[in-house]
Amino acid sequence: MARKLSGKVVLATHNAGKLREMRELLGPHGIDLVSAGELGLPEPDETGSTFAENAHIKARAAARAAQLPAISDDSGLCVDALDGAPGIYSARWANGSKDFTGAMTRIHEELTARGATEPEQRKAYFISALSVVWPDGHQELFEGRVDGTLVWPIRGTAGFGYDPCFLPDGYERTFGEMTSEEKHGLPKDGSQALSHRARAFQMLEKACL
Repeated sequence: MARKLSGKVVLATHNAGKLREMRELLGPHGIDLVSAGELGLPEPDETGSTFAENAHIKARAAARAAQLPAISDDSGLCVDALDGAPGIYSARWANGSKDFTGAMTRIHEELTARGATEPEQRKAYFISALSVVWPDGHQELFEGRVDGTLVWPIRGTAGFGYDPCFLPDGYERTFGEMTSEEKHGLPKDGSQALSHRARAFQMLEKACL
C-alpha cells in the first residue's frame, strides 16, 4: 500500500515549466506545492544512470533539506536513431536547461548526418520518472512514457524544453502547439493522459492522493 500525500510538498526542481505543470496537476488535490528553487535549496549532482535514479536523488535531497515530502520529476527525450540520446542528458544538451533550440538543432543535425531524414527514421519517446520521498526515507516511484516522431522545422511556442519538435503518435500537432490542458490534462473519463508527465502523475494520483 502506497503512502498518501497531503499538505505542503516540495517539488525538487528549479525549472519553472515543471513547477507550473505540477501545480496544475496537484492543485485539485489540495496540495500546497513549493519548489526547491523557491526555497533556495541547492541542486544535487545527478549521478544516476537512469531517470528513476536521478529522480530519487533529487527527491531525497529536497525531503531531507526541507523536512517535507518531496516530489521529483526526471524526464527527457530519447531518440531511437541516436541510440537513446540525449536521454538522461537531455538538460545538458541544452546547456543546463536553457538553450533547447540549440539542443533540438543538434538532434536534427545528428539525425541528418546518420541519414535519418524520413519520419519513420525519427521515432522518439519522452520518459518521466516521478519519485516521491518522505523525510523518513520512504519512497515511491511512477514512470510514464509517450511515443512520437521528431519534426523539423520545429513547431509551436507553447510548453517548454523539446516540446516544439515532438509530434506524439496519433496527433497532428506537436507538444509545442498544444495548450497545457491538451498536453497534460487528465481525461475526465479516467482514460490515459497524453504527456509522459501526466501519465506518470496518473499513477501517482491513484496511489498517493
